[in-house]
Amino acid sequence: MKNSENHFRKLCDVTPQQLWTADPDGALTYVNKRVTDYFAISSEEALDTGWQKLIHPDDLQVVLQRWTHSIQTGEPYKLDFRLKGADGVYRWHIGQALAEFDGNGEVTEWFGSNTDITDRKEIEQASLTISQLLDQSQQIAKVGGWELNVVTGDLFWTDETYRLHDTSPEKFNPSVEAGVSYFLPESRELISQALDSAINECKNYDLELETFTTQGRKIDIRTTCTVTQEGGKAIRLTGIFQDITDQKNIQRELEHTNHELQQTNSALKHIAHYDSLTHLPNRSLLADRMQQAMKHSKRNGMAMAVAFLDLDGFKEINDNYGHTVGDNLLIHIASKMKKRLREEDSLARIGGDEFVVVLTDLAQPVDCEPLLNRMLEAASEPMIFDGNTVQVSASIGVTIYPQDSVDADQLMRHADQAMYVAKQVGKNRYHFFDTEQDEAVSIQRESLDNIRSALERREFVLYYQPKVNMNAGEVIGVEALIRWQHPVRGLVPPLEFLPAIEGHAISLEIGEWVVDTALTQISQWRNMGIDLPVSVNISAYQLQQDNFSARLAELLVAHPDVEPRFLELEILETSALDDVQHISTIMSACMDLGVSFALDDFGTGYSSLTYLRRLPANLIKIDQSFVRDMLTDPDDLAIIEGVIALTKSFKRNVIAEGVETIEHGAALLELGCELAQGYGIAKPMPASDVPAWLNGWEADISWQA
Repeated sequence: MKNSENHFRKLCDVTPQQLWTADPDGALTYVNKRVTDYFAISSEEALDTGWQKLIHPDDLQVVLQRWTHSIQTGEPYKLDFRLKGADGVYRWHIGQALAEFDGNGEVTEWFGSNTDITDRKEIEQASLTISQLLDQSQQIAKVGGWELNVVTGDLFWTDETYRLHDTSPEKFNPSVEAGVSYFLPESRELISQALDSAINECKNYDLELETFTTQGRKIDIRTTCTVTQEGGKAIRLTGIFQDITDQKNIQRELEHTNHELQQTNSALKHIAHYDSLTHLPNRSLLADRMQQAMKHSKRNGMAMAVAFLDLDGFKEINDNYGHTVGDNLLIHIASKMKKRLREEDSLARIGGDEFVVVLTDLAQPVDCEPLLNRMLEAASEPMIFDGNTVQVSASIGVTIYPQDSVDADQLMRHADQAMYVAKQVGKNRYHFFDTEQDEAVSIQRESLDNIRSALERREFVLYYQPKVNMNAGEVIGVEALIRWQHPVRGLVPPLEFLPAIEGHAISLEIGEWVVDTALTQISQWRNMGIDLPVSVNISAYQLQQDNFSARLAELLVAHPDVEPRFLELEILETSALDDVQHISTIMSACMDLGVSFALDDFGTGYSSLTYLRRLPANLIKIDQSFVRDMLTDPDDLAIIEGVIALTKSFKRNVIAEGVETIEHGAALLELGCELAQGYGIAKPMPASDVPAWLNGWEADISWQA
């Protein structure tokens, strides 16, 4: 007997169930190892009534009442309640117990178990939530469901179906005959025929009919039916009732004449395949045309290009001028681009300011480039609306089929990915997707861990590009530019690693490292007798951090020998600034510390005038994209003249970047811009090369005439 009991106890200890026994009065006499392990209590603590302290306070009274009832009656015990596990978390359990009786019918012992049913409870709760959500959704949409058992004739209505018919399950017993009887005569004939075809011919239906509710209220409904078959015979009909009275009333108001009805039908067909604003093909029609174009490409051996186009700065147009101007701009750009494509090409608007172009019959992939350039030109033409001149540009991502041998959806994704790279490297351009060679895509996927490791290994360095006053022949400062001194790839430029960390916390660490390193360099140069201001680039993401000014103050305090006036912050990505007033407040707090600000790449954004007016930046930098071609492009020259005039009007200083030749400098001086930087003055250089360059540099004599 002893061996049997030991064997039983060992068996109980290895079972995953929480097992226990109790005496006839309900006091626990044994718990298995699963109980002690699960609840992290000893056997002694669990025995007798010690187990009650594990019960959730809200459940304790019910558990004791039910347990007392079973003890008194000998009836089986079964109840769901919550028990606190070893981790302190209450989990749902089902407790069960059966009594063992002697020959006189008296209870001799209780055998019980507790089973964790938390997962089941969560599923039940989720099911209840889904059921409630479904019911609420049906009420909002005025859609009810029904199901007919063809064999038994039983008809089931959902709660919303009863509500649609102004009744309830207690007041109305649904049947096919009763339901059909409420339809208006013409509708009654239609629904009768449809039901007959569904039952006898297994035909589904989708009808709009007129009926009365049980209270005599006339409504328009949409009713559908799906047939479930077994052995070729209908066994069940399932469908919906939807109250479409409001829609039908509107439709009836519009259907005064046959001509208006024809126009409505035509418009509905157009909406199915065309964008309602630009009347270009929509995503649905584009998908069909892409499939056809891919088949055509395979048949004739020609290439096909898929170009994903996103407008640069369109959000700012909406914010500054309103959505009416934004919509008119989209219509205008769509028309311009369509006119510059070939008849066999397809241009579609897929949403917002995003367009997709399918270019077919390309003998070589490069044959699409003239067409891409035409689209860039069309998108960037200035336009006048309500007296306002507005201008955007476009970033285009391109992939070539069948070189990119994926399906239509993947082609779209690849083109979209290439478009993102085009935006990252400067906008107003196109970029080709290449799974093996596209360097920008591979950099975008650069591991953040590797970049963090590079920061920890001190592989980042700063190069410095001088800024000068061409007329005075003076060096006014340098711009600090980050580089990655990679142990394998050598010196890596910022565009090959900064995009990968944009918007991540590591970008803030690197940004602070740049400021700290620049302050250290200013201190070192001052010890050499060189007083040289340094400007550093600050991303919109970094500037918009709530603690930016506080962190800057800490960095300045860490360099007490550096006067804050020697540090200038150049704001990048002004178009990404969300709240100009908030940024202005941050800048003012930083300026109170003694630092100054510059707006970088001025002229490339579409809120530049707003930033010039509302942001307290002392220096404006003319973007190098305008300076580079100013000698040959009248438009770029006109933009530069406009920027210089604006800075004078707003009493700001102006500097031009991208000065590559003596002629560029001379032309800028004639326009009234004396400050400059660029390869025509000096390339970015290590800090150690700066002193020698300062000693040897002289302004060109033509600049000082």
